[in-house]
Amino acid sequence: MKIEAILTPAELPALAKRDLRGVVCVVFDVLRATSTFVTALHNGAKAIVPVFEIAEALTFRQKQPDVLLGGERDGVRIRAAQTGGIDFDLGNSPREYTPEKVRGKTIVSTTTNGTRALRACTGAKTVLAASFLNLTATVNFIKKLRPANVLVVCAGTRENTALEDVLAAGALCEILDATFAPALSPLGRGKGVIQMSDSAEISRRIYAQAKSDLLATVCTSENARRLLAIPELRDDVPFCLRSDVCPLVAQMDADGTIHLI
Repeated sequence: MKIEAILTPAELPALAKRDLRGVVCVVFDVLRATSTFVTALHNGAKAIVPVFEIAEALTFRQKQPDVLLGGERDGVRIRAAQTGGIDFDLGNSPREYTPEKVRGKTIVSTTTNGTRALRACTGAKTVLAASFLNLTATVNFIKKLRPANVLVVCAGTRENTALEDVLAAGALCEILDATFAPALSPLGRGKGVIQMSDSAEISRRIYAQAKSDLLATVCTSENARRLLAIPELRDDVPFCLRSDVCPLVAQMDADGTIHLI
């Protein structure tokens, strides 16, 4: 198994030129898109449709009036001033996506980075929306697939690396590495089951150093600092760092719809 990692969204455009048909892509936007999508599905949402632009979400609503519109710009819910008339139903805080609001609903979402990262993986054999909330379930699914190639995609912040996404990528790499380590030859990883790219190894080592106090480390990140400065959103940071509270796998189909499998 070859594991690679994209640590910055500046690398996403190159995916359009790459043959991803044999690749399992795992997308992390810990603060907060993939954490929100996983929470919504866990609380009974029917499906999530990530789109690039506000206009795309509005067009979807015109065709299917019963969908919920979710997402953010600059971290906060999209409002009428940005749409030309209507407030979005939901922002990008996973704590908003309660069973009472989302059960049985399809949610069309547009966010600054997360939806872009997911859609950049279109064409991959399998695309998974992952977070700390469903990390073990996602890893177990990958273990069952035993793919030849895994590409871990960090959504980032604007065009920059996001520390929390790198940490999640490192956690996934560490678990996969530990799972298959007994099968390695004495000569090391390169001669055994796991072949980890330098970027994946970097993420694994960063996570290994931070995992004893993950919250304290993440609170130093740009995204966390921004959220912590907004009273109504500060609780999103510890919420998104909880481990394995949503035992589910979220997969994006070829049509761009994310659902439980």
